[in-house]
Amino acid sequence: MGMDPLGARSQFVDIQTLPTWQQQLDNDGEEKRLVRSHSMLSQSFPSPFPYRPDINRKIILFVGDIALLNCTAVVNTSNESLNDKNPTSDSIHQLAGPELRDELLKLKGCRTGEAKLTKGFNLAARFIIHTVGPKYKAKYRTAAESSLYSCYRNIMQLAAEQSMASVGFCVVTTTKRGYPLEDATHIALRTVRRFLENHGNGIETVVFAVSDTEESVFKKLLPLYYPRCEGEEKACLPLIPADIGNSEGEPVVPERRIRITEKPGSIEDECEEDSLELDLGQVGTHAFARMEGDVDKQRKLILQGQMSEAAMQKQHQRNYGRWLCRARAEDLSDIAALKALYQTGVDICGRTVMVVVGRNIPVTLIDVEKALLYFIHVMDHITVKEYVMVYFHTLTGEHNHLDTDFLKKLYDIVDVKYKKNLMAFYFVHPTFRSKVSTWFFTTFSVSGMKEKVRYLDNLQQLFTCIKPEQLDIPPFVLEYDARVNGPYHHSEASGL
Repeated sequence: MGMDPLGARSQFVDIQTLPTWQQQLDNDGEEKRLVRSHSMLSQSFPSPFPYRPDINRKIILFVGDIALLNCTAVVNTSNESLNDKNPTSDSIHQLAGPELRDELLKLKGCRTGEAKLTKGFNLAARFIIHTVGPKYKAKYRTAAESSLYSCYRNIMQLAAEQSMASVGFCVVTTTKRGYPLEDATHIALRTVRRFLENHGNGIETVVFAVSDTEESVFKKLLPLYYPRCEGEEKACLPLIPADIGNSEGEPVVPERRIRITEKPGSIEDECEEDSLELDLGQVGTHAFARMEGDVDKQRKLILQGQMSEAAMQKQHQRNYGRWLCRARAEDLSDIAALKALYQTGVDICGRTVMVVVGRNIPVTLIDVEKALLYFIHVMDHITVKEYVMVYFHTLTGEHNHLDTDFLKKLYDIVDVKYKKNLMAFYFVHPTFRSKVSTWFFTTFSVSGMKEKVRYLDNLQQLFTCIKPEQLDIPPFVLEYDARVNGPYHHSEASGL
């Protein structure tokens, strides 16, 4: 009897039969009292998460086993090797059957913050979306928040791209990884809410599948992000955290001055000014001194005709491999927090779009070598396929301009695929000076680069190559563009 698959089928849960979050208000007398007692506090400023019954009807809080849900896709939380042992994973594997294991081996792992898709096999769900939540260290909280945001955002994006009607979320952050449940729930709820507001028309249902212990936290925090009436919206306003992220719910790192030196603490005693001088001094000497050797030695040998082209390439790849190894070993969360380089959607040809925000590069304050390592770390897996880069030069100051020397070094170190698969480099809001310097750079230093650079004076031009909803544009860039070029016409841009 226990072996009969037909018997097993009957335990699946049809999400159509579950009450939505909006319906749950009427079942909770408790909520009504809360609302009544607070409704005196009629705040004058609007809630960042206003009452939206249409969105509330898409939300379901389900206490039980996610593997039983008949959503289009259910979420599995795992580790980088996709073989984690945790209650969610165990249950999904047990019901999906052994084919899931074989399929996961083919995926060759998954990075923290990414989401990967497999079939659902014997589950009621057609697909499983596998994701890897961050390990939590209070010291690197901002990095963990950004990664966790990426998990939820990437899952929702996959669901939208694959035209999925419903997604079942488990709690992505396992106790093993040490993420505080309440903090994690804030990020989960607001990221899903923002996605549903901005891109979620096609998604009909999002189920949060929780355990008994998780349920109380979700019940406490859901009304903050999904209030079910005007009264609840007002009552919850004072409880919403100060940091609610940007328009997509992504954590925003305050533009603080970040000083990153080789040995933090070695120059702590001196005053700011001295240490800044010291940092500037170091940029010239230490950051490149260590890179210098390899590249120049190779050049000399080639000029003397002592090194064949093939040997040269081998040497170059070995050198890149060393950099990549270091990049993976080092903690680069401080550079990540600058939000100067990140992946966003795809262009109209379906190629990955990488964004560089000039104004977020505090050139004089960061360890250039670390910046290089971060660039390699982020770009290595992107560049295996065709990709494009968007560089926002908007409102950059002198202190944000990367020295041509640095760009040349970067270009010398990176793997061949970076150059081969870069299809276009969009230079947005260029100034006359930056046009001259990139012209110089592309003409004299880097063959083949010149044809790829496109100068765009406004976002309207960018949106002909990359749809606005595929781009995560910093708010200051949007404001600047609207001020200088007037607002762009939403109707043609976003297809409304």
